[in-house]
Amino acid sequence: MARAYRIPAESANSAIPLATDGVAAVLERFTKTPGLPIDGDAIQPPPIASSVFAVPEMTNKDMFPPGAAARRILRLADTGSLATLNADGSPFASLATVATTPSGEPVFLVSRLAVHTQNLDRDPRASLLLVAPGGEAGDPLAGARLSLTGSVTAPEDDPALKRRFLARHPEARGYSGFPDFSFRRFMPAGAHLVAGFGRIVDLAPADFLIDVTGAEAMIESEEGAVGHMNEDHAEAIALYATRLLGQPDGEWRMTGADPAGADLRCGTLRARLDFPAPVRTPAELRKMLIDLAGEARRRDTAFPAAS
Repeated sequence: MARAYRIPAESANSAIPLATDGVAAVLERFTKTPGLPIDGDAIQPPPIASSVFAVPEMTNKDMFPPGAAARRILRLADTGSLATLNADGSPFASLATVATTPSGEPVFLVSRLAVHTQNLDRDPRASLLLVAPGGEAGDPLAGARLSLTGSVTAPEDDPALKRRFLARHPEARGYSGFPDFSFRRFMPAGAHLVAGFGRIVDLAPADFLIDVTGAEAMIESEEGAVGHMNEDHAEAIALYATRLLGQPDGEWRMTGADPAGADLRCGTLRARLDFPAPVRTPAELRKMLIDLAGEARRRDTAFPAAS
């Protein structure tokens, strides 16, 4: 949509001195134009013929990248508020721990004894509220959050879901194998992003989920690559976190990798290492991790940590 502003025809055919003479010159020009007397603070519209020029409306999507903001929340949030529907249609909200698939879909580990699981078995429609780390303290409404709407799958026996979830939540290993527990995916149909004042955008799944088409081999190699990094290159992971992402020192580990980046954790801290370009093959992933480690070491040499 564009908003139309009317200017005198005489002014439309000559330069209005906005850039060179400033606001004062513009006001003086309009006060000397017939039919444009200034009455208090208002400039009256001219009774003479006029021309119309259009100024495109600025949208929230023009002012910041909402897809990137939504993806950051998806990758960093460890817990969320899961809303399901009771048998009588009333809403029911509960706390859920979450991880993500390589494309960014949230993953749950739920017990069939829980009310939300019983609700999902009856009606898979759900909503999930995720809050970016840091938004819980101070003014909670100042933090970024993402409200997803969609549906939750039936139990899935996918080793990759289990591996990625337990890498994110190792405390769940003790009960993840119980027969009443299962892994399920949240399949978004849409999202509502609030990323700060004036940054409110409705998004389609394609705006924030990663297209993993053609990256099947890279995703298949993820487990081995992540294990290798944690076992043999812990120092590089720590440099990713501290030198590239500005995180504090600590025992950082990699919990997952996907075509767009890698997920890191250190105790309760979470970090997302976005890749400067997508990777689609195991070789591309390896090269990307080596290149980023080199960049982190260069920064470590240029700006050594304070002792």
